[in-house]
Amino acid sequence: MKRTLVWFRNDLRIHDNEALASAFSEGEVLPVYIFDDRQFGETSSGFKKTGAYRAQFLRESVVNLNNSFQDLGGDLLVLRGLPETIIPELVARYKIDQVYFHKEVTSEEVSVEQAVQKSLSIPTESFWGSTLFHPSDLPFDADNIPSVFTPFRKKLEKYSTVRALIELPEKPKFVENIEETGIPELIDLGLTKKSIDKRSVLQFKGGEQEALNRLRNYLWETDNLARYKFTRNGLLGADYSSKFSPWLANGTISPRKIYHEIKAYEDQRTKNESTYWLIFELIWRDYFRLSALRYGDRIFKAGGIQDKNRNWSTDRDLFDQWANAETGIPFIDANMRELNQTGFMSNRGRQNMASFLAQNLNLDWRMGAEYFESMLIDYDVCSNYGNWAYNATVGHDPRNRFFNIIGQAKRYDAKGEFVKHWIPELKSIPQEFIHEPHKMNVRQKDFFEEIDAVVYPSPMIDLEKSYEAIKARE
Repeated sequence: MKRTLVWFRNDLRIHDNEALASAFSEGEVLPVYIFDDRQFGETSSGFKKTGAYRAQFLRESVVNLNNSFQDLGGDLLVLRGLPETIIPELVARYKIDQVYFHKEVTSEEVSVEQAVQKSLSIPTESFWGSTLFHPSDLPFDADNIPSVFTPFRKKLEKYSTVRALIELPEKPKFVENIEETGIPELIDLGLTKKSIDKRSVLQFKGGEQEALNRLRNYLWETDNLARYKFTRNGLLGADYSSKFSPWLANGTISPRKIYHEIKAYEDQRTKNESTYWLIFELIWRDYFRLSALRYGDRIFKAGGIQDKNRNWSTDRDLFDQWANAETGIPFIDANMRELNQTGFMSNRGRQNMASFLAQNLNLDWRMGAEYFESMLIDYDVCSNYGNWAYNATVGHDPRNRFFNIIGQAKRYDAKGEFVKHWIPELKSIPQEFIHEPHKMNVRQKDFFEEIDAVVYPSPMIDLEKSYEAIKARE
């Protein structure tokens, strides 16, 4: 019988957890989570690396994981500091025989793994548990992942299968008499707790149980899955999309769990474009993670995986107008207010916010990626940087693509309901001007300002001129 320390990071669940199940099958387990001080420092652009919303969601997830272990008869040992310092101390104190953990792919996380392994004289083993498809089951080597998504997806769908869920042993055994530890509060991490704005699409709460509740609700209790493809570009409400991403990001739900639940839904309820499309999105998530494995730190470079040479601006005043929702373009400002006041933004919003910053403002896209890293409760390093690079045209799409912001606003918020939801000072604006209030004539604008006693700023840039500048870069 071996004693295994299972080091948790972005795998905060007990279901479908290979590292945990393997450790339990071999003997006693000491589950450990460490709040790594480096994750609560600052990014290169000066933002909190983990902001208050994301930190609170993480803390709730750790609390729930501890509750799950207590239900099984054990405890999660929670500490704060550097894993490469703490884990060797625990190994000695509890006479640990081996250390198991789930592998990450990006440089910061990998460097911590390597530091932990270097600090130990006992065996370590890493497992893969973050994607729908296991890398060993791919129809190509990790170094030869297709550079475009569609052939990647088609080959996976034709030649690969999703593995079954991994179950825990019936009577798991834990290392006993471990020290009592407390889960740090946000103030201990240098953060001030924020309440999620009541206008949020959901009052998100972290943890495996919340993730499984959301999965059950979205599929079985509401049948929202059956409509997903046709509602997924929505902006308001809890159910236009699955909202699984926050729980996927810190591993409180497994992508394989979602997949197999969808397959059960297709067998028992209905199988259609929408049920397939949610799986399609999980494959996109795999693509960004496996792409990060292939390209390494190139995904963080200004020129991206294309090594594109472009003269990016780092004008902080322009950036702050975007980040603080002060652009004078209602669709941009509404989305940024949602992010700043809830830690969440729709996919449609994210694509437009990234396009506006990187294309219309020509600001270094990595500033935006770092801001999202700080703010988003569903921050996932691979998906975040993959999507930002994609919209900055240095990622997997070689085209000089960009969004027409007003066109997008009129298409996805035709009545201006989303804008008015987050910018209530524009509630009296007629529908025809809601996305371009600066186009009202002087009499109309004076009447509006008199009623609302507010002056909404003029657009920070001329969008049409910026589109011409974008086209000129081709």
